[in-house]
Amino acid sequence: MTYYSIRDYKNEDYNHLNELWQETGLGGALRGDNKEIIADSIEMGGKLILLENNENGEIFGSSWITFDGRRLHLHHIGVKHSYQNKGFGTLLTKESLKYAKSKGYQIKLEVHQTNKKAIEIYKKLGFSYLGDYNVYIVRDLDSINF
Repeated sequence: MTYYSIRDYKNEDYNHLNELWQETGLGGALRGDNKEIIADSIEMGGKLILLENNENGEIFGSSWITFDGRRLHLHHIGVKHSYQNKGFGTLLTKESLKYAKSKGYQIKLEVHQTNKKAIEIYKKLGFSYLGDYNVYIVRDLDSINF
């Protein structure tokens, strides 16, 4: 019997999820990933998959899939350090791909160029490099002056 479950996010998971994201450097409330944004993204066709330790209730992995009306985007796929190198990153990615396939949409992700382990997983599972794209973001909309 496995000691973990793969399940969908529930609102009451947010604090534990935010802890996971903080530990793994994936984001969280400081980057605008709050309960409302998560709920909105799920309502628009996204999904947030969690890995939970059945023995102690710890949330130790996540994969957040958002939908922009054209394609799915894979965000915040990560596993707590004490659970890494056990295949959970691959498991989360496969679950995300199953969801994309069930919806019939392409799925896209961004990964830091130094994250060689994740890049290896993504390539093995069929992701391909898009090319010479630079990614830019404005996080603080109040900082924009017109």
